[in-house]
Amino acid sequence: MKKKILKALESGKIKLEKPSKKLLPKLSSATENTFKKDKRINIRLSSHDLLGIQRKALKKGVPYQAMISGLIHQYVEGELMEK
Repeated sequence: MKKKILKALESGKIKLEKPSKKLLPKLSSATENTFKKDKRINIRLSSHDLLGIQRKALKKGVPYQAMISGLIHQYVEGELMEK
């Protein structure tokens, strides 16, 4: 679905609109609540897995902790597929 939307944007079939002034505060609040990190956990990983995550995060230019958090969020939201 994301790829279809991206292709439509790139080809000019759809265009982005600026959100209305009424919608902006709602979007801001939703963003804040979605990305607010208010809990801390400790997790044990194998050295192999941690090194692999750190390498992939380095290639993407993001901190490895943010990558782990993002992966967990994607899984919870159903955006990662199980085999």
